[in-house]
Amino acid sequence: QVQLTVSGGGLVQAGGSLRLSCAAAGRILSYYTIGWFRQVPGKERDFVAAMKWGNGDTFYSPSVRGRFTISRGNTGSTTYLQMNALKPEDTGVYSCAIDVEDKRPQLQYSYEYWGRGTQVTVSS
Repeated sequence: QVQLTVSGGGLVQAGGSLRLSCAAAGRILSYYTIGWFRQVPGKERDFVAAMKWGNGDTFYSPSVRGRFTISRGNTGSTTYLQMNALKPEDTGVYSCAIDVEDKRPQLQYSYEYWGRGTQVTVSS
């Protein structure tokens, strides 16, 4: 079992920055993907970014590429999403998730474990 704890959301003006953290606890396999998704009311989760833990390959949604960066901490159990140049359309609840079977990182249904999301609100 894996537990994910998300933190770092908040209210920020357009153009500002936030850094989200996703701390993993429990049995962590050596080969998996960690992903970030955003959800707004009435819609399904949208893919934001992902990282293959084994080789460090990263994936980004076109809407955030160049502004957001996914990275992992030195301890290996925490993943970060650095969000720069935020826009109002980035507003939503951000969740992290882990896929332990190496499926397509852009699909929410690839992920078996989810953390409770954190609200990010970007004002214009």
